Amino acid sequence: MLSTRDRFDDIVSTFVGRPGVTPPVAGAPRRFGSDALRVDGSVFCMISSGERFVVKLAAQRVDELIASAVGEPFRAGKKSPMRQWLVVTDTAPGVWEALAQEAYAFTAAESR
Repeated sequence: MLSTRDRFDDIVSTFVGRPGVTPPVAGAPRRFGSDALRVDGSVFCMISSGERFVVKLAAQRVDELIASAVGEPFRAGKKSPMRQWLVVTDTAPGVWEALAQEAYAFTAAESR
């Protein structure tokens, strides 16, 4: 089974070259979004501390995915959960890729 980092690297490879997509910058300072894929400057998926795969989606969609046990709320540090962010806990093949695509579409539309 692939590690979280390897799975994320595969997702990065899928999105590199798409309009407006910026991959993570090697050697960037460690902070929110430092290991992130961005579209038009906005983070849409990332690896957070603890090697967790995190996506940005509409708050209602995040709630649905939490209720269906696909993920859990994302907290940056000890703060309250971030409404539009989901830690994906489902490791079934294709789940991460599908959610990354959904996050890309959501974030790209939001930035317009």
